[in-house]
Parts: sequence; structure tokens; C-alpha cells
Amino acid sequence: MKSEKDKMLAGELYNALDKQLSDERLKTRLLIKQLNDAAEDEVERRTAILKELIPNAGPGLWLQPPFYCDYGSNIIMGEKVFFNFNCVVLDVTYVTIGSRTLFGPNVQIYTATHPMNYKERASGLEYAKPISIGEDVWVGGSVVICPGVTIGDRAVIGAGSVVTKNIPSNVFAAGNPCKVIRSMEGS
Repeated sequence: MKSEKDKMLAGELYNALDKQLSDERLKTRLLIKQLNDAAEDEVERRTAILKELIPNAGPGLWLQPPFYCDYGSNIIMGEKVFFNFNCVVLDVTYVTIGSRTLFGPNVQIYTATHPMNYKERASGLEYAKPISIGEDVWVGGSVVICPGVTIGDRAVIGAGSVVTKNIPSNVFAAGNPCKVIRSMEGS
């Protein structure tokens, strides 16, 4: 029989109030508080907290606090990823981010979702869809990335966009809903 965590990571309906999941989220909240409260000159302390909070991050990760996530362990990052102030990653399932990707302030990345059917939703169960963001992507400020989205390598997402569908590589995309505006081939 699958645990609630196994169901969560597999994108199946699961109970978010499960004790194991609740305990993991509490541990994450305490690490986030330490990270967000650490002074900028406390480099060693911040580095140690980040390694525990996001163990699957490549070298050179930089987060401008405040930063928030659900678990941290479900975020997989390449090297030199940058998050500006006040970003949120609801990593109920996997969020994969390529190297040298940049996030503006207030970016929201949501893998968590709920059933559309109200009777199913009333059960209190939820599920998640993974998000994949390529290498050398620039995500502008206040962008919302919805569950199940893939953003290709070298894409640029305009500020304030709501990304509800996949975005290919080498494009500038913007809007609500986010749509390809133009190709960036060779840029």
C-alpha cells in the first residue's frame, strides 16, 4: 500500500494532513524561518540552511529572502539558479529547474492543485502535477507558473504572466494566459 507521500509524489490524490507530510512541512517552515531571518553577511549559516532545505540544488544557488516552499526536497536545480525576493514554490511534487535560470521577485510556482469536481474536492484530498523549467530561462517578476507546465530552455517569460500551458524553448512569452509573442532563436 502506498504512503500518502508516495501518492503525492506520483500525482495521485492524497491526504495533505497525513502526519508524515505535516511533520515534513513543519520542519521546512522552521528552516525557512531560519533562512529568512539570517543576516546577509551570515554566508556560512545561509549556505548550511539552504543545503538542508533544498538538498537537490546545484552549486551557486542564490535566494533573496524571503523565500517560501512546501518541502524543499522536491525542488531539483542545476547550478547558478537565482530567486529574487518573495518567491513561492509549492513543491508538492517535483519542480525541476535548469542551470542559470533567473526568477524575478514575487514569482509563484504551483505544483499543487485540487479536483475540479466539487464532491471530490470536498473530500479534502488534493494532488499535484510536476513543473519543469529549462536552462537559461528568465522568469519576470510576479509570474505565476501553474501545475504541470514545462518551460523550454532559454525562454523568457514576461512580468505578470500566468503560465497555464507549456512554453517552447527560445521564445519570449507573456500575458494572461501566457502566450508566445515571438521567437528568440539566435538571441
